Amino acid sequence: MDIDTAKDTERARGPAPGPEPIAASAVSGAQFRYFDFVMAAFVTILLLSNVIGAGKRAVIDLPLIGAWPFGAGILFFPVSYVIGDVLTEVYGYAYARRCIWVGFGAMLFMVFMSAVVVALPPDQGWTGQAAYESVFGQVPRIVFASICAFWVGEFANSFVLARMKIWTQGRMLWTRTIGSTVVGQAFDSLIFYPLAFYGAPDWPVEAMLMVMVSQFLLKVSWEVLLTPLTYVAVGWLKRREGVDVYDRGTDFSPFRTRV
Repeated sequence: MDIDTAKDTERARGPAPGPEPIAASAVSGAQFRYFDFVMAAFVTILLLSNVIGAGKRAVIDLPLIGAWPFGAGILFFPVSYVIGDVLTEVYGYAYARRCIWVGFGAMLFMVFMSAVVVALPPDQGWTGQAAYESVFGQVPRIVFASICAFWVGEFANSFVLARMKIWTQGRMLWTRTIGSTVVGQAFDSLIFYPLAFYGAPDWPVEAMLMVMVSQFLLKVSWEVLLTPLTYVAVGWLKRREGVDVYDRGTDFSPFRTRV
């Protein structure tokens, strides 16, 4: 359906101030001006955070607490959840679902490409194979855990935000961005760390639990800190796209890619 036709259909139901509230079904298949850019940012941050920081356990010295370990991927990965919030809030669950599946496919290809390149026999004069493997040669267990955690966490995040938007009637954006992140990141941390590191020699249970808890708290804290930027991004996109999508009557099955 053409986006202008969808707007006219919804406008006939009554005037609305600001960006026009519109049912998700009315924009099914619509072409948006900035959607592809938002999706590209989502996938880029997702891939880079998994390559650069997923397997490194860093540590900071906190006042009154002391040394506190955390996963290095925490620095940027939560931004993908912020973008996921923006996608669902502006474009609706179906468009966010498409982005999640695109990210899922990109992660699978990244894993395949990394495995092929690492497995290629190095030139005898090249001494960087060990360092290369330490960065790109992630063990299958970590890869499997990362993909599972991403898939469950992102869909939980998007579903909760879409439902809360209906419950709050579009008001109090901060409640659904933070609330959905609490749920999504809880699933992400609870799935990833036990699957990836439980029983591993360098990951005693105590350290794993500390990292898992710190991951969750830091991710949610990131969402809280980035809430003003989320408001700016959501408001700007809604004005530019001219819509404010509500997921009334939406099929929330994750096993679809059609928008």
